[in-house]
Amino acid sequence: MSEAFSTGDIVAASCRGHPVEGIYITDRDGMAVVKLGSGYNIGVDPATCTLVRKNGGTAVPAPPAVEQDESLPGFAIISTGGTIASKIDYRTGAVTSQFTADDILRAIPGLSSIGRYRAEVLATILSENMTPAIWQDLARAIHAAIRDGARGVIVTHGTDTMAYSASAVSYMLDTPVPVVFVGSQRSADRPSSDNIMNAMCAAAAAGSDLGEVAVAMHATTNDDYCALHRGTRVRKMHTSRRDAFQSHDMAPIGRVDFPSLQVRLADGAVRRGASALALRDRLEERCGLLAFYPGMAAEIVRAYEGYRGLVIAGTGLGHISTGCIGAVRDLIDAGTTVVMTSQCLHGRVCDRVYDTGRDLLAAGVVEGEDMLPEAALTKLMWVLGNESDPEEVRRLMATDLKGEIVRRSAHGL
Repeated sequence: MSEAFSTGDIVAASCRGHPVEGIYITDRDGMAVVKLGSGYNIGVDPATCTLVRKNGGTAVPAPPAVEQDESLPGFAIISTGGTIASKIDYRTGAVTSQFTADDILRAIPGLSSIGRYRAEVLATILSENMTPAIWQDLARAIHAAIRDGARGVIVTHGTDTMAYSASAVSYMLDTPVPVVFVGSQRSADRPSSDNIMNAMCAAAAAGSDLGEVAVAMHATTNDDYCALHRGTRVRKMHTSRRDAFQSHDMAPIGRVDFPSLQVRLADGAVRRGASALALRDRLEERCGLLAFYPGMAAEIVRAYEGYRGLVIAGTGLGHISTGCIGAVRDLIDAGTTVVMTSQCLHGRVCDRVYDTGRDLLAAGVVEGEDMLPEAALTKLMWVLGNESDPEEVRRLMATDLKGEIVRRSAHGL
């Protein structure tokens, strides 16, 4: 290479007679890294390629504003961060968060054919940094968007804790319109990225007849359709696969075919308009989630002294060791609500079968039925934030409020 280049330069290369054009990113290990229009990065070897600047060193100009069709239905996009809320920064080759509706529509232009959008950046965080306070802000932002006329709300979110957030919002918000959480397992700069399909399916679901909080993600490893999962019954089941999300012990509440974007809702899905808009956003943050393990010391349980609520993910039907039961009893006697769930992926808690379970019931533990531990935690936060009477708390925790308890499990007991 005969000249120096700056990040963002538009460049052309001739490599063994083949023309290549892209955006210069950096020089690494003696190779010029160039991003092609396809999204791939290539290394240009100065020994075999001639690279020239095409735009006289001018960085990539700011793109024009995106025109939106005012005749289309209006949606709100609320961003909390995560892989899906990102775009390629061609100046650095990195993936950065998107901040405006224009950013999102430029990255996923197909959205413009589905609706018009108002975007709000609520947070720009890795999803492991999500907090109950942000859940509350999110529920308020969704409520405001629906109150202002949004036909549906799309929430972009990191996948690692998206199930927690969808569950928390489900309890805090009664919604007459779809509220669709969506994420991406693979970033926008990867050819296998799922961000475009997931976002378009989420937008289609936001305009559908759905009337509850859902998660829209790839249903298979192919680009054929997204599943719609109930916000209180979904779990991320794989670290990196595009079809990582599954409904827990129930079928998805719907699907969105791709690329047709046809939405098909299951009979059990809550329909648009079935609920009046309502916000009850109080949460009790002094709640914990504890996974029991063999040999766990009772002191681990006692570490939750002073908490108002504790969800235990026990073994099998909902058990912990005999040596920990006394510590659980002490917590309950001191005013902590303790809810028992299971580490098993299928089935429900039943503490009436074995002596350990009966001892837990005698100590005052609330059976968590077939609730996911994460859904039980967010529910306990919500219930304790809105109710102070211990017996009413116990009753509510045993009551199906937002589809978190399925009375007839798909996999037996």
